[in-house]
Amino acid sequence: MHNLLNKKTIVFAALFFAAFSPAQIIRKYSNEFLNVGAGGRGLAMGGAVITSQDDVYSPMWNPAGLLGVQNEWQGALMHAEYFESIAKYDYAGYAKALDNGNAFGISVVRLGVDNILNTTQMIDSEGNIDYDKISSFSAADYAALLTYAFHPNDNYRWAFGGTAKVVYRNIGKFASGFGFGFDLGTIYTADNGWRYGAMLRDAITTVNFWTINQKELSAVVNGEEFNPAPKDKMELTMPKLNAGLGRTFELNRDFTLAPEAGLNIEFAKTAALVSTDFASITPYVGAELGYDKMIFVRAGVNRFQSITDIESQKRGVSFQPGAGIGIKYKGLTLDYAISNSGLGGSNFYSNFFSLKLDMAGFKE
Repeated sequence: MHNLLNKKTIVFAALFFAAFSPAQIIRKYSNEFLNVGAGGRGLAMGGAVITSQDDVYSPMWNPAGLLGVQNEWQGALMHAEYFESIAKYDYAGYAKALDNGNAFGISVVRLGVDNILNTTQMIDSEGNIDYDKISSFSAADYAALLTYAFHPNDNYRWAFGGTAKVVYRNIGKFASGFGFGFDLGTIYTADNGWRYGAMLRDAITTVNFWTINQKELSAVVNGEEFNPAPKDKMELTMPKLNAGLGRTFELNRDFTLAPEAGLNIEFAKTAALVSTDFASITPYVGAELGYDKMIFVRAGVNRFQSITDIESQKRGVSFQPGAGIGIKYKGLTLDYAISNSGLGGSNFYSNFFSLKLDMAGFKE
């Protein structure tokens, strides 16, 4: 129990300081929960689905892929738990084809940590400890996504899509924030079968406005104030570009292979393999082996970063691997993925389960 409380305290501290670091308005990890992705397929392939995710999960990878929803509608649910079930991540989506050249989708995302101990009022103004003043709260991030995709001028080689997103972030009674932004994506399919895709996340920057409850946050002990309110009440999420190419190969009558590779580009200096003051670049690669359009085996790797060992001071490279399987029967698809948490080479692995209902599949 003690270890569990310590882990929740650490997770909360990370969320809190990521949200309220007073150093700058532009923050590298603002709204990071929207960069996780959704659906067992994409997560198992290390995010290597920028050109091939063509269903109700595409708003999280490339909104242009929503045009893969044809003749009816699709629904999806996903659930995952991080850090020994301390943090929970959920996705729900609905998508429908308007006609052969247009489609729209609605999605909801939540990442939350519940039952965090609130000890801010445990010590009174004279320094006395009162354990009865310990309470609990939740820290959660929510997003609602509205996606539209179309073929321009009935040109089916090209697909374009955009996602408008509204973000709500809540840290118990301490603070809450609202934000809004846009994602843009495109996919081009060449005559030889190769697909080229790109997604620009937070295309015009995503803006979050915070409201701080100083009464709940602050604690005064012996005349000294702790937890003062941050001065900056607005944060900006800078654009990120994901670009890739892929193709589906028919190996024989039963087997298909769909590899993809590409680059993730952040317009900030990070621990990526290639990092400058203007942009940081890291590669990704993944593949899906399918049998009879019914059973799928997937693997991928992403988030390559340069790291330094604290003790030896030796430089090394960390990465985020992923793997999983999928089973499809008519219009019902069940996917499973296991992936590293992505926290700089940590040993934490998370399990993702996702379900997709495609009404068109039941009419084939």
